[in-house]
Amino acid sequence: MWHWFIRKVLGKIAAIPVRRRLRAFDEATHRPQEVQEALLRRFLAHHAATGFGKEHHFSKIANVADFRRQLPVAPYEYFEPYIQRVMKGDTSALLADPRIHMFALTSGTTATRKFIPVTQQYLADYKRGWNIWGLKAYRDHAPVRFRPIVQLSGDWQEFHTEAGIPCGAVTGLTATMQLRIIRWLYCVPACVGKVKDPAAKYYLALRLSLPRKVGLIIAANPSTLISLAKAGDQHKEELLRDIRDGTLSDRFDIPGAVRDAVAGRIRTKRPERVQFLEDIVRRTGTLYPKDYWPTDCLIGNWTGGSVAAYLRHYPKYYGDTPVRDVGLIASEGRMTIPWADATPSGVLDITTNYYEFIPEEEVSSPQPTVLGAHELREGRNYYILLTTSSGLYRYHIYDVVRCTGFHNQTPLVEFLSKGALFSNLTGEKISEYHVSGAMTDVLRELDLNLTAYSLAPCWDDEQPYYGLFVERGDLNGGEQSRQLAQALDQRLCAVNIEYAAKRDSRRLGPLRLEIIPTGAWHVWDRQRLASTGGTLEQYKHPGLIADPKFRETMHVEEEVNPVY
Repeated sequence: MWHWFIRKVLGKIAAIPVRRRLRAFDEATHRPQEVQEALLRRFLAHHAATGFGKEHHFSKIANVADFRRQLPVAPYEYFEPYIQRVMKGDTSALLADPRIHMFALTSGTTATRKFIPVTQQYLADYKRGWNIWGLKAYRDHAPVRFRPIVQLSGDWQEFHTEAGIPCGAVTGLTATMQLRIIRWLYCVPACVGKVKDPAAKYYLALRLSLPRKVGLIIAANPSTLISLAKAGDQHKEELLRDIRDGTLSDRFDIPGAVRDAVAGRIRTKRPERVQFLEDIVRRTGTLYPKDYWPTDCLIGNWTGGSVAAYLRHYPKYYGDTPVRDVGLIASEGRMTIPWADATPSGVLDITTNYYEFIPEEEVSSPQPTVLGAHELREGRNYYILLTTSSGLYRYHIYDVVRCTGFHNQTPLVEFLSKGALFSNLTGEKISEYHVSGAMTDVLRELDLNLTAYSLAPCWDDEQPYYGLFVERGDLNGGEQSRQLAQALDQRLCAVNIEYAAKRDSRRLGPLRLEIIPTGAWHVWDRQRLASTGGTLEQYKHPGLIADPKFRETMHVEEEVNPVY
């Protein structure tokens, strides 16, 4: 009765304002230049009296040309002194908003974490983007509407600034701000973000969600969902016992406050659900989501760039469950809203940020061409610049994107790579985009799945080369190793003419396979997260590591040099 009330009454009421936002967004996509320039004027007027606004003469900016003359294209470091003042309580240094809810922290994939102010407008934009994404997804997948949702959020209070402002994952804050009636749909409550140990977090998420007939599974990084699926199978006996008895294993490092908070959700004994799950194990020998969650579920996660290779694992764990990209989202804000399944492209979110674009080939130019959203051309690659409601202007996030088409008059944009991630031993200029695209093709051709991999330059006085670091447990033997190294070397030559030229001239040697112990990547990723302060949910294992000394830091059990 309660579920019927949620679906038929409260669900329809809650959807009314979301539908209104969806219609407004779709209407805006017919006139991107007008919408974008109005948004820019609003940002500049709102923050004109701030310290940053005064120093950059916002009050004298009358048009886009003035804006580009007054403000440089800038990385985070340009804004960091102002953000540091905000962190100490001097909000007006950068923002006109009276309150900073928190600082969203970047994922930790760079050397240091960045602090992005989360204002009321930031939250409104963040929620609107997810609402539009969700309503469009529900329209296309009607059976999943108002069914339970599995989504892992982070801790929004990892620590506080000296002014007492929380710092952490914005997903944690929005989870705590959900309406009580909406929280019922989420299997994993916000408090689970306080669990720091990954194994414990996965176990608790499964303990809370396995008993329910899930409709939507969301995690930005697909590696998170693969790890979740593996954890369910690895701990299946313990999970089944806990579900049967209404308990939560004490073997995992789950804080007492979190255990207390979820006690009401787990105390109910579910013998009938356990019987269903035990039948799966007897029949298949495993316990994977494709068998215990409905076949008409929808998965939401990133599908582009270097993470695309993880999707090859999905059939094993999730069967034919459809996947919809959640969009190009960073701590700095949402940039796209995908409109369909099975594509990393999304409609540029022109109602949230003001965008500029630099053609990829001109990024090193002292005076590059700068384009507005309405000036993009299909099939071209660009660096995207952000101007946001929370104090970033012409912000160079170093993301390379491709315009793949248009929705009405607004570009469809696909994330390709972090443009800052490239390696250049001898002029080959390999990017992570080259690596991830080439590996996707090679793994498909060889019908091979890898737990994780990274390509790194290896210096040799006679002939430097690139090493592909792969765990031993992912390979069957020497011949498969040679095939993998040779196929990737050839594919990199095909997608990067500079790499091909350096290989032809023998300035680069053949790519070699560096075989590391099984489980080594898990340890390395954990150590990297610990050193950078990143979060598990946002972390992306790098497909390219540009450090020529990286090999010296790894225990390489065997090196395969497929000379040909």
